Amino acid sequence: MYRALTGMGLVAAAGVVVGFGLGSASGQPAPAGVDLQMIGTVDAGDNCPGHILRMRRVTFAPGASIPMHNHKDHPEVSLVMEGTLTNSVKGQPPKELSAGAPVLNGPEVEHLPANKTDKPLVIISVDLIKK
Repeated sequence: MYRALTGMGLVAAAGVVVGFGLGSASGQPAPAGVDLQMIGTVDAGDNCPGHILRMRRVTFAPGASIPMHNHKDHPEVSLVMEGTLTNSVKGQPPKELSAGAPVLNGPEVEHLPANKTDKPLVIISVDLIKK
């Protein structure tokens, strides 16, 4: 019985992590310590029917991160506004990016963004998502 409950707990936890990565474009809740503030949206136009561009202010508390996720369905360009982002792209060593640095997440990118400092991290993010 204990093994069955433990197994179900592990499956549920994995589902939350995978669900966030896959659902982040659809507006699911952010992980603890990450605040997603909508700035605005605009229709992507005739060249991208059924899509919108979305701009958000993403604030990471000290020590906060977003689980590893991909951008297959929502390519994104971001700008570090305050603090230092530690961006771990799958298959590459982590990079520290300071204020003014761009973060480019095309459909091929799988990454884990984190704030490993003791100060807040603020990013402005624009992504292309389905309506």
